[in-house]
Amino acid sequence: MIPIAPSLAPAHAPDPFPAARFIREIGRGKHGARSLTRTDAHALYAAMLAGRVSELEMGGIMLAMRIKGESVAEIAGFLDAAEASFVPLTAPAGSYAPVAVPSYNGARKEANLTALLALLLAREGVPVLVHGLAFDPGRTTTAEVFQALGLAPARSRQEAEAVFVRGLPSFITVDVLAPQMAHLLSLRRILGVRNSTHTLVKIMQPFAGPALRLVSYTHPEYRDLLADYFTTAASHERGHVFLMRGTEGETVANATKAQQIEWLHGAERTVLVQKQDLVRELPALPGARDAQTTANWIAAVLRGELAVPAPIAEQVAQCLLVSKALQADPCGQ
Repeated sequence: MIPIAPSLAPAHAPDPFPAARFIREIGRGKHGARSLTRTDAHALYAAMLAGRVSELEMGGIMLAMRIKGESVAEIAGFLDAAEASFVPLTAPAGSYAPVAVPSYNGARKEANLTALLALLLAREGVPVLVHGLAFDPGRTTTAEVFQALGLAPARSRQEAEAVFVRGLPSFITVDVLAPQMAHLLSLRRILGVRNSTHTLVKIMQPFAGPALRLVSYTHPEYRDLLADYFTTAASHERGHVFLMRGTEGETVANATKAQQIEWLHGAERTVLVQKQDLVRELPALPGARDAQTTANWIAAVLRGELAVPAPIAEQVAQCLLVSKALQADPCGQ
């Protein structure tokens, strides 16, 4: 369930977009459907964002894409339109390129430690933007953990940028960062299934300049799709990407077992961290997954009373290396 206010939906559609020809291509089932070109995907998703697609056609498009699955060209076209729909943030000058951390899953079983990752990076001088949902029923969101730590979400792009200067990670909800995308996310409440926007918010580049994006996947087939997109169809001038299997969908390393982290830079794929079944010494973790317990544990780690779990420490170290190199040479591959 994605609790986004209905008021974020476009008020009207003054210029209806004829989507039938696109639905005929993508709506023929898993084996009969054809993928859209990048240009057509851009045109269709831009119309969806602008509220120019009727509710009937919108439902057909989302269900057709859910069954068919996105192609690299469709991801590229959709993301081109998505990133043009909001004003990107500007990070302050410094030793590190900014790091973007999407947080749209939260935690159902284990403590959500995304806030710890963000705070450790910010403590080293990295401008860190965490974007995602304020709350999600049945899950502990990063926003709730930040709130328990005394860090409120930014109410505007300008406020988010001001937080960077204070040396803290900035959290911004998707409805503030990209309200048109937030509306498409909210349609899950009506359709009951995810749509392409759930993938796009996790891979979009929210900064005006080059940044390091931390991207996670849940289903193995998305690993190859996203790797292909970032190495063949993405703009390499916009920064680098770390790709890893998510921890309950979050982009923080699992505290008890190291996931493989791939560094996607230009057309290259480099394995930075090898997969590991279990760490050699299991860390002391929060006793419950609620926001306050998690926040108290994170605060103790930041004070040095508890050790940073080794996989998260390794993730932070790799982020620092690549972020610093990216800032020094934004065009480097």
